[in-house]
Amino acid sequence: MVPIRDNVPTKIVPYVTYGLVAANILAFIYEADLPPQQLDGFFHLFAVVPRELTASFAGITVNQPVPEWITLITSQFLHGGLLHLGGNMLFLWIFGNNVEDRLGHVKYLIFYLACGVLAALAQWFFSQSSGIPSLGASGAIAGVMGAYILRYPTAEVLTLIPLGFFFPAVRIPAFYFLGFWFLQQAAYGVASLEARTNIGMESGGIAYWAHAGGFLFGAVLGFLFGMLKTEPQDQYSQYS
Repeated sequence: MVPIRDNVPTKIVPYVTYGLVAANILAFIYEADLPPQQLDGFFHLFAVVPRELTASFAGITVNQPVPEWITLITSQFLHGGLLHLGGNMLFLWIFGNNVEDRLGHVKYLIFYLACGVLAALAQWFFSQSSGIPSLGASGAIAGVMGAYILRYPTAEVLTLIPLGFFFPAVRIPAFYFLGFWFLQQAAYGVASLEARTNIGMESGGIAYWAHAGGFLFGAVLGFLFGMLKTEPQDQYSQYS
C-alpha cells in the first residue's frame, strides 16, 4: 500500500519536516557521488555497526574516528538506495507535518531524533554481534507514525493499493493503515529471530525491529511530549 496524503490540516508551516527531508536528500546526493569502496567505508563510519556499538558500550575502544554513539544520530540521514530514500521521505512528508504541528518545531525535532536513536537501539538489541551497517530514517519515521496514530486514529489516508495492473485509490482510517503496517513489521521482526533469512538486518535486509520499536517508542514519547494535550476538536478536511 502506498499512501498519497491524509486529510488532517495543519496550522503551521512544518519547517522541521521540510528541513529533515532536505537533509536526507542532500546526504543521499553526497552518497551517490562516492565510489563504491569509499561509500562502504562511509557507511561503516557513520551508520550503526552493531558489534562496534556493543564493543563501545562494553568500554572497548573501537578504531574509528567517530564515536559510536554518534552513529545513532548520523545513521538516520543515510539511505541504501533511491527507493529506500523515496519511501521514507514519502511517509515523513505525509505524517510528519501533523506531528510537528501538534508538538511545535523544537519539541518535534527532539522527538524525531530521540525516536531514531531508540529505534536503532531496538534493532541493535536483537543483532548485537552483526557487522552489517544499519542505516535509514525509517526508525525515526516509524516513531512519527506511532505518535500520529495516537492523536489521529480516525484520520483518513488516501492510499494506492496495487491490484495487478490496477492501482485504485481508497481512503483508509489511519488506525487500520498504520496498525497493519506495525503488525507487519513486528511479525517480520519475530520471524527474523527464528531463522536466518533475508528478513532482518543480520542478513543485510530490512531492520524490522527498528521499525516496530520506533513505532512503539513514538507512541510513548508522543504521549509524554503532549500529543494528546486537550485542544479544540480536530477538524479533518475533505479531499480535493
